[in-house]
Amino acid sequence: MNHYKIFFRAVTAALLFAVVCSGTAGADEFEKARRAMVTEQIAARGVSNPKLLRAMLKVPRHLFVRPGDTDKAYADHPLPIGAGQTISQPYIVAIMTDLLGLKGNERILEIGTGSGYQAAVLSEICSEVYTIEIKKQLYDSARGRFESLGYKNVHARLGDGYLGWPEKAPFDGIMITAAVDHIPPPLMAQLKDGGKLILPLKRADLLEILTVATKHGNKVDVEYISSVLFVPMTGKALE
Repeated sequence: MNHYKIFFRAVTAALLFAVVCSGTAGADEFEKARRAMVTEQIAARGVSNPKLLRAMLKVPRHLFVRPGDTDKAYADHPLPIGAGQTISQPYIVAIMTDLLGLKGNERILEIGTGSGYQAAVLSEICSEVYTIEIKKQLYDSARGRFESLGYKNVHARLGDGYLGWPEKAPFDGIMITAAVDHIPPPLMAQLKDGGKLILPLKRADLLEILTVATKHGNKVDVEYISSVLFVPMTGKALE
């Protein structure tokens, strides 16, 4: 192992220790599982943003999965949440959030609320989160979670996310949590100049690539990050 890797691991461990120690003592089993998730699945893979690590240590992921899956809530894989949808693997939630480059005062639009977990993580970091879900079953349950858990800066809407939320635009960042084969023009139009759209982009070979599309005036810079696997985006995205 070279000196850089030793240094990197030491810095990551120290950072995570500082973040964890800032929380309360006497963690229950879910808290222990959450800390293990952040340590072993997220920080160990190079995510070091302290605000993001703190958010994922705080949000009770087990309350965003089906009751029969709470024992698997912090495992390193996605889980079904009903209506043919899933809650993403914790690392994917972390890396997509990290790619937004949040500082803390942003207004973010999420397309595909699902169980509400991603929106909850975002809400711990940025100023306002606007989230759209096309499936009423998921929308109703997620909105109930936001209300019961006190996420007052999360605003949920039932509808087709492909069209965005124009009356609340422009947004500092947008995240799509379903695979689509092109960058939706309505969403780019609602993005601030310099803002980023994070999405799983489905290519012609059917491979899905986690993609960052950054808006610079009328130009869009595209960066491809890594292969991913998401459920497909529905609604007008398929037209």
